[in-house]
Amino acid sequence: MAIELSDELIKMKEAAWAEIQDGHLTVDTAAAVQAAITAHAEETGQSRYDVEAALKKHVRHPEPDA
Repeated sequence: MAIELSDELIKMKEAAWAEIQDGHLTVDTAAAVQAAITAHAEETGQSRYDVEAALKKHVRHPEPDA
């Protein structure tokens, strides 16, 4: 089963990943991403763990364009 990710969730994680790479991730950013992951998982009936794992993979290791 493919995990559904919203554009908003992807943008939030991309911003957090950029902060991590710059060494400036804030607690507020991390908390906002975690809250969004949890809300998205609940709204879509998906596992929170699976949503987070798919989101990390999507942002950190994107598929090359075909």
